Amino acid sequence: MASLTIRKLDEGVKTYLRLRSAKNHRSVEEEVRVILRELIEGREEPLTPFSAPPAPSTAPTPQRTGAVPEASVTLIIGGGIAAYKSLDLIRRLKERRIEVRCVLTKAAQQFVTPLAVSALSHERVYTDLFDPQSEFDAGHIRLARDCDLIVVAPATADLMAKMANGHADDLASAILLATNRKVLLAPAMNPLMWTNAATRRNVTQLQRDGVVLIGPNSGEMAETGEAGVGRMSEAIEIASAAERLLRPPVPKPLAGKRVLITAGPTHEPIDPVRYIANRSSGKQGFAIAAAAQAAGAEVILVSGPVDLDDPTGVTVKHVESARQMLEQVQAALPADIAIFAAAVADWRVANEGEQKLKKTSAGMPPLQLVENPDILATIAKLTDKRPPLVIGFAAETEHLIDNAKSKLARKGCDWIVANDVSPATGVMGGDRNTVHLISRKNGEKDGEIAVDSWPVMTKEQVAIELVAHVAKSVSGKSVEPAS
Repeated sequence: MASLTIRKLDEGVKTYLRLRSAKNHRSVEEEVRVILRELIEGREEPLTPFSAPPAPSTAPTPQRTGAVPEASVTLIIGGGIAAYKSLDLIRRLKERRIEVRCVLTKAAQQFVTPLAVSALSHERVYTDLFDPQSEFDAGHIRLARDCDLIVVAPATADLMAKMANGHADDLASAILLATNRKVLLAPAMNPLMWTNAATRRNVTQLQRDGVVLIGPNSGEMAETGEAGVGRMSEAIEIASAAERLLRPPVPKPLAGKRVLITAGPTHEPIDPVRYIANRSSGKQGFAIAAAAQAAGAEVILVSGPVDLDDPTGVTVKHVESARQMLEQVQAALPADIAIFAAAVADWRVANEGEQKLKKTSAGMPPLQLVENPDILATIAKLTDKRPPLVIGFAAETEHLIDNAKSKLARKGCDWIVANDVSPATGVMGGDRNTVHLISRKNGEKDGEIAVDSWPVMTKEQVAIELVAHVAKSVSGKSVEPAS
């Protein structure tokens, strides 16, 4: 029987098919075949065996910059402790409007369950090469070809060895041998397994065969005391790599531009042990740096202390305090664009203790605070080497828009990206953000202030949106190369 692929169904039809297939204990694909067969034979079931799903809204959907068509991935989950990351990977792929059908090896089911994977992917999960429900029409061939990309995460040493040598003794390896689609591997294994001569030969062969690899990264292993190269890349890295393979090449609107970005908190020392800080994770600034680099810019990222990997292709300067951050920012000038996403501490201790401050009977030792340098205002008000576009961030817990407008005027910058960082929003340290772009119409110094409110997005999506606005604004402008 020929393979069957149906795309671009509206949500009402999708919901109907899922409910009907669940009722009849069939996959969605099998249910569609049954419906077609019954229609041809003239004995179709009523099309409303359950409550009819709500009609899709007729309101126009806002189209934001960077909207992309749907794509599909067959995700093969190998057997290793890193398999738990595959659950997050499914979510990351679906956020990018990528449909996901999953295959679990026998070993993978020791770490994640088909039920959990199915719940996240909203699709049937495949586990057995000899499954009579799917193999009556060569199900492994459909899984190998009815997709735009195959992702293997984690790709174990055993699975990579099977691929390199053409084995097909289970569903996963049969799919990989029968596919004519691009394959992306995310290796995950013990460091000694990764450096073993057999694995190195297999990796070389797979790369010659056109397979794309991401990672592995360096770090701690699941085993106590084990560390080195072998950690599977993070879900967001794999999803981004998959998207790059799935989507056609995009223009590089910031090619030739130099972008300076700050990110993360600053730590202002009280004594050798304690410091003043805040809850900024640096995720938004790092995402902006990655988006600007993807848009072709030369990116210099000045980061406070964060627990994040440096973005690929970005020059990163790591600092601790506000004064160190200002020093690195000034050293990075000139630039075409400066984006100040860091949450810089407003105050520092006037006299840092040389030794750890002790409790005494006299009570708490006095801490005299002095104001830190205002990095955004300092750069925005430069008469020499001021970037043509200076963007600040306003992290507020109340009166968001009013405070952001006031900051725009007070700091002398061109745009403010305002976001509510109240604890209830989960923005500080979270993966999502809701921002408002505050700017002056037509860029005039005394012009009317415009507010562009964006919907809730991932921080990566906010970054892509912001970079798109930046690229449109600075097109045609240039900067002298740094001396």
